[in-house]
Amino acid sequence: MRPHPTAPHHWDGTLHTGPRRTLTLARDSPSRLLRCAQNAHCGQCGNRVDRHTTTSPRPVSLHPAELSTTLVPQRYRWHLASGIAYPAGDGSRWCRITHTAVCPAAIEPEALPDSLNAIRRQLALHTRRLIDTAGFTTLPSAPPVASGDSTCRPQRPVVQLLYTRYIATRPVEQIQCVSQTRRRTRCPNLVLAPGTAPGRWRLMPPTPRRRGTRQLTLPSSDIAVYDLAHLSYQEQIRWRTQRCPAHASSTTAPDLVLADWEPFDPTLHHEFTATRLPAETRPRH
Repeated sequence: MRPHPTAPHHWDGTLHTGPRRTLTLARDSPSRLLRCAQNAHCGQCGNRVDRHTTTSPRPVSLHPAELSTTLVPQRYRWHLASGIAYPAGDGSRWCRITHTAVCPAAIEPEALPDSLNAIRRQLALHTRRLIDTAGFTTLPSAPPVASGDSTCRPQRPVVQLLYTRYIATRPVEQIQCVSQTRRRTRCPNLVLAPGTAPGRWRLMPPTPRRRGTRQLTLPSSDIAVYDLAHLSYQEQIRWRTQRCPAHASSTTAPDLVLADWEPFDPTLHHEFTATRLPAETRPRH
């Protein structure tokens, strides 16, 4: 007969480690993420990646495992510091690499050394297993925008705020707050909350015209842009950080996920642009 554990032990016999501590956001942290990395899966091959914030507005997807610097050339090395990814080595014997360098679904794979080619082959085998077991299916291409008024609203709208254009991953009315609630779950509120000033749909050139700069203008028609430039600076910051009005002024609530904003590129996101305004904002004669 097994004896019962004593008081300083749990029911399974393990020792008490003291009171549980919750994760908190450090005051000197350059990132508001509660975790330094966001686990995700590549939409092209299905393998796991770690998404980290960088010094640029665009996050980077890194290979989840650390590699020895003897196996990785200098131009492929990345390192982490306080949750921020930097495209260089930090002088240690270990480094990280981007997932795009070893992604087996790359259309034009780069010429890699044998050590990184072995990682690419392992990821390709894992992708094949996921496809055989129906655990992964390739993402379908975006459906063309129909000419009807009911389907005129863009699914990935182009938003202009803080003198920069971004493309969202979902419609404007469905952009969700990224903050953490007291129950340690993601905030269910929307950024476009009731009572807040909405943006304005406008037809604008694909490339913004800036004074004093020589920029190539694309020879195409105007596109529909959700303009937030008329809002105050605090409101545009709230949209950029993707927070609801309840968490906009909070300095202690961390973020659970990265913001969905992606810098807009007319040459890369041309299939998601709309050349006409939504039906409810279209002028009637």
